[in-house]
Amino acid sequence: MMEPNVPFTNNLAEQVVRMPKVKQKISGCFRTSDGADIYCIIRSYLATLHKQGAKLFDALTQAFQGSPVQPRFG
Repeated sequence: MMEPNVPFTNNLAEQVVRMPKVKQKISGCFRTSDGADIYCIIRSYLATLHKQGAKLFDALTQAFQGSPVQPRFG
């Protein structure tokens, strides 16, 4: 209540979790735990870059070229 920069709800966290849940519902499940882990790593990376205002297509292009964009921490 004393910190005005903290969001009032956790809606942003719920939005981030929504897409993996929808994918799981559509496909029924992830075929392997490794596949689920890889999916979550990619989604987490893209969600972080999106929150920081990066262009996601450019970030993916750079990642496939071997020089991925590093998110800002802190």
